[in-house]
Amino acid sequence: MKTLKIETNFRRNLFWNTTNVKLNNNLGNMEKGLINVYPDAQFQEIIGFGGALTEASGYNLSKINKLMADQILEDYFSESGLQYSFCRTHIGSCDFSLSSYSYLKNNDIKNFSIESDEQYILPMIKNILHKKPDLKLLASSWSPPAFMKNNKMLILGGKLLERNYNLYAEYLTKYILEYQKRGINIQYMTLQNEPNATQIWESCLYSSEEEANLAENYLYPKLIEKGIKTQILAWDHNKERLFSRASQTYKKASNSISGMAMHWYSGDYFEEITLTRNAYPDKLLIHTEGCTGFSHFRKEDEIQNAEIYAHDILGDLNAGINGFIDWNILLDHKGGPNHKRNYCNAPIMLNANYTGYIKNLTYYYIGHFSKYIKTGAKKVGFSKYTSDIEVTAFKNIDHSIVVVLLNRNEFNKEFTLHINGKTFHDNLDGHAILTFVIQ
Repeated sequence: MKTLKIETNFRRNLFWNTTNVKLNNNLGNMEKGLINVYPDAQFQEIIGFGGALTEASGYNLSKINKLMADQILEDYFSESGLQYSFCRTHIGSCDFSLSSYSYLKNNDIKNFSIESDEQYILPMIKNILHKKPDLKLLASSWSPPAFMKNNKMLILGGKLLERNYNLYAEYLTKYILEYQKRGINIQYMTLQNEPNATQIWESCLYSSEEEANLAENYLYPKLIEKGIKTQILAWDHNKERLFSRASQTYKKASNSISGMAMHWYSGDYFEEITLTRNAYPDKLLIHTEGCTGFSHFRKEDEIQNAEIYAHDILGDLNAGINGFIDWNILLDHKGGPNHKRNYCNAPIMLNANYTGYIKNLTYYYIGHFSKYIKTGAKKVGFSKYTSDIEVTAFKNIDHSIVVVLLNRNEFNKEFTLHINGKTFHDNLDGHAILTFVIQ
């Protein structure tokens, strides 16, 4: 049984430091310090990991030379990089666009045009698909066109007028078809980004009943009519209301809505995911957005930001999610561009004159999951002796077992990994993350 150990420790300047280690055959009467892994106890299946392909990211890629742009995409999508397999993009503009726009300015669907995506978004996605042809895409709308809403604006919330539900369903269907014409398939779609928030950028409010109505009676029938297999997800907002929102939505749209999407900004709420997973085991649960606020570089921020990612990914995976998507894949040194100055961090960021880039520590922490937990992997059972070490474990379709350990404490912690009667004893440093890949 071959075991590879991958370690990241910022304080020791270890980034994906790899070591071959040997599991021992002697468990004996050992009782203390165990982390047990049970490969035959299997749970939800993974779609993949990835980030958001925003207009801001596409713009930043266009500002640098082709060699550097290709290298950044390699850093994300290649075997030597993060091996991203599942990404998100936006329908119309979002805050990380250069300006506000939609694809239709009046109620004649014949005037629909995705010309605004031609400069930055579509070239980026096509370049990625050239490197990663099996990439899965999820698209989210931040707002219907302004003329369809009661406030007549893309921003500041507002509501989609019910008389425009049918036209908006045509709009969303047309978006998928236009992308298909360009060789880009949208496998998943969320009805609205953050439908419970009124933002100074693109936003729109929906109740669970309104989302269910839009999906069940308007959008889903049009997708079926056109032979489109895109799966519809609801909510796409923070986790604190996930279970109640899912329960309310599925009562009226269980056939048309395949699952729920979520963000992390209101807190852990891992129990919300577990409740939803247990109540609706056949529905998808996908984390679609998370990021940390922008700050100038400090070592303590790097560690904290990276651990926010690892803690949330671990907790979400253990609670039952099928996929995890980060926010922007590439931002400039200010954390943008963003047409509302809502700047944030990204795993990769450009320097001030666009001649180089840095990989934040979050890049390496995300890699502990995205590089080793493959599409089709299933979460497996585990138990642990302490809350000081956070754990998750998966079985890939090639039967390899991936175990990720995180220590967010200042102190070191000893442990003994136990799987199928074999053990490995080690010490997990303070503020370190470690992944075992067991063949």
